[in-house]
Amino acid sequence: MSDSVVYELSGGVGTITLNRPEAMNALDTATKVALRDTVQAAAEDPAVRCVVLTGTGRAFCVGQDLKEHIGLLEANDLDALWATVPEHYAPIARALAEMPKPVIASLNGVAAGAGASMAFACDFRVVADTAGFNLAFTGIALSCDTGISWTLPRLVGQAKATELLYFPRTVPATEALTLGLATSVVPADELAAATAELAGKLAAGPTLAYGAVRQSLAYSATHTLEESLAFEAGKMQSTGSTEDHRNAVASFVAKQKPTFEGR
Repeated sequence: MSDSVVYELSGGVGTITLNRPEAMNALDTATKVALRDTVQAAAEDPAVRCVVLTGTGRAFCVGQDLKEHIGLLEANDLDALWATVPEHYAPIARALAEMPKPVIASLNGVAAGAGASMAFACDFRVVADTAGFNLAFTGIALSCDTGISWTLPRLVGQAKATELLYFPRTVPATEALTLGLATSVVPADELAAATAELAGKLAAGPTLAYGAVRQSLAYSATHTLEESLAFEAGKMQSTGSTEDHRNAVASFVAKQKPTFEGR
């Protein structure tokens, strides 16, 4: 593990913090390995009912550490250079997008390149009004990674996704909200409180139902209506057999507020 990724679990909320403020939370190999392993562990931990991904300092994450990248280019170590996509970036994207529980990106600053990709793999993006997004890949003559070719068109549509990827620029928070890249924009000094409020609400909710909704939305994106209806039926059956469902129905009949245990 690396001290460049800090993890804390409190009240069912697993908070993953990128902690390389001096490098604007750029992703060197040690950070990528630690982040991948931490996200996967949080995804698998039943005690975690909501995950928050955030950063320290003035950036959320500026993507790949280009100093390390240049070193590998100069050493002509192409195997190590490009193995990072299947070994690090892809597993991080899948764990964020596919875990059966809600995920929040809390953007304290700019999210660029893979940093933006990771934010788009989350359910919610709470963005400080001083933050923004930059889809920087083609600016250094690279294609895109970390799932952004899948997530971005679903957020803003094919045409806008193409424009943003072809012509990288920093999209400020207010425009990001208009485009659908941000879920909410808050004053920078209120980011922690706004994130904690949303995370607490999600962590106290019907975790298995949230996970099923995430999976159903992802499934329907690449399947027919008939296939999606069948998938929905399976998820209804599985969530219908949970303790949370039975308790919620009983609470509804009794005109009481339900308490969800995440099982």
